[in-house]
Amino acid sequence: MVALGGGHGLYASLSALRMVTDRLTAVVTVADDGGSSGRLRRELGVLPPGDLRMALAALCGDDEWGSTWSEVVQHRFRSEGELHGHAVGNLLIVALWELLGDSVAGLEWVGRLLGAHGRVLPMASVPLDIVAEVELDGVISTVRGQVACALTPGRVQAISLVPEDPPARPEAVAAVLDADWVVFGPGSWFTSVLPHLKVPALARALHATRARRLVTLNLAPQPGETDDFSPQQHLEVLRQHAPDLSIDVVLADTGIVDDPGALEKSAAALDARLVMADVAAADGSPRHDPRRLASVLDEIFLQKR
Repeated sequence: MVALGGGHGLYASLSALRMVTDRLTAVVTVADDGGSSGRLRRELGVLPPGDLRMALAALCGDDEWGSTWSEVVQHRFRSEGELHGHAVGNLLIVALWELLGDSVAGLEWVGRLLGAHGRVLPMASVPLDIVAEVELDGVISTVRGQVACALTPGRVQAISLVPEDPPARPEAVAAVLDADWVVFGPGSWFTSVLPHLKVPALARALHATRARRLVTLNLAPQPGETDDFSPQQHLEVLRQHAPDLSIDVVLADTGIVDDPGALEKSAAALDARLVMADVAAADGSPRHDPRRLASVLDEIFLQKR
């Protein structure tokens, strides 16, 4: 299995997928320019480590070792000084990058320390900037940077990357080509999910792979990015960014679908069949329940649903 994305959405996906398979690879966006990641990126010129750290934390075991290290790498310092807001895991990852001179090797070492149940790879070899076309009151403008895209008061129409032709990480391309399933989402649609389709070598692999492709839809719109988006609009945007990409399965939580017919039609436009199931947390919050999601994914992968 290969899971694509970043941030909290990828964390949710990995938390479920690790219950289904022991052959799991996360391919993670590297465009974050805010918070601890942004500071380290600007000061040291490294890939932003935050989304990579979160993916590793999601893959930690449920035993005492795994749960403890998951908390350690996610811990943020609170102070009045320079360390305020930095996540321990970000500093650990960057230290290994500096010592080893290789981003994948550094992540492998962190994964071994954490006892991670899977592999975490950056989608590109260099830090990226997201440029979004934004519509506000009928006027189209551009904003640059992941934070700016997420906070824009306008409606994001499309994204591109700077540099335009970034080098994909070869290990990520190989993982996609070797996969049985590739999972897109959930996550911030324009800043975590779609950027994978804008890295040329990775996009070619996503089109060429013999893996089956599954899209897990979000449970709620992302403020600033997809305000008022229906589930089917997420699929329409995906199709606009990758018109030749076929999807096998679209998974949606039953509670978010107001118009099943419209969503089924949008899924069919991607050559996908629609699976609706209860995968949201029971407390009503807009987050996926790992065990519910894992159960449904397992049935899909085994062709029982």
